[in-house]
Amino acid sequence: MTAELRTFVHIDATPERVWQVLVDLPAYPQWNPFITSVEGPFAVGGRVSITLLPLNALLRVTLRAAVVEVTACRRLRFRLRWARLGIPGLFDIDYTLTLTPQDGGVRLWENAQFRGLLVPLLTRPLNRDAALAFEAMNAALKNRTEGVQPTRP
Repeated sequence: MTAELRTFVHIDATPERVWQVLVDLPAYPQWNPFITSVEGPFAVGGRVSITLLPLNALLRVTLRAAVVEVTACRRLRFRLRWARLGIPGLFDIDYTLTLTPQDGGVRLWENAQFRGLLVPLLTRPLNRDAALAFEAMNAALKNRTEGVQPTRP
């Protein structure tokens, strides 16, 4: 089973400035409303550990992502795989951020492709909660990149 979620935001900045914010991992807790820390390099073949704010007692708080593609000022793609009890293919996410120059700024596309046996059970919450989270992250990234002060410490 598969599902996809795609959002975008227009950012009034250069691709280089947006990229600088995206790859500044230690700064994520300063602007991202959902991430408390990110560790590891955004380098192809590398692994990044992403710690999220606790949203629910049942949700995994720290995710490990495999970096699949890094094209400076253009695209960042990584894969998250949730394999519990030794069963692969339960819930996998291919996550891509793509920067495209547009109207003197950048359009940032955020795309997540969900695959696995648990997708049918999670489609409704993904459409409801993940879409809101993507939009909040996009707004926070826009504010950070354009120099607007964050609303949380």
